[in-house]
Amino acid sequence: MANTNSSAEVGAFFAGVLVGGLVGAAIALLMAPQSGVETRQQLGRASHDLRDRAHDTLEDARERAEATIADARRRAERIIEEARERAEHIIKEARGAAEQAARDAKSAVERAVPSSGEA
Repeated sequence: MANTNSSAEVGAFFAGVLVGGLVGAAIALLMAPQSGVETRQQLGRASHDLRDRAHDTLEDARERAEATIADARRRAERIIEEARERAEHIIKEARGAAEQAARDAKSAVERAVPSSGEA
């Protein structure tokens, strides 16, 4: 569940970066005391910077997601191994109990057979 919250936080951060960049660009257009050419150049630089930041944020999110997936996979493998070992232990105990019950039953039959043959 912590992984879901972390992913949501990364997504919220990324959305904030995009919205902030767009708002900044819009304000720059409206408030710019420059010529159209200068404004377009400035917006071009800003859009490249925003694209680079978005790429970096996505890359960080991807790396975190991969690390989270690898950690979850290791945990799942460990849980599966522990479950397998417990199941093997239970099976071994059940076999031992069944073998003991079979020996007890055989012994009871062997004791019962001679006494019924004597009668």
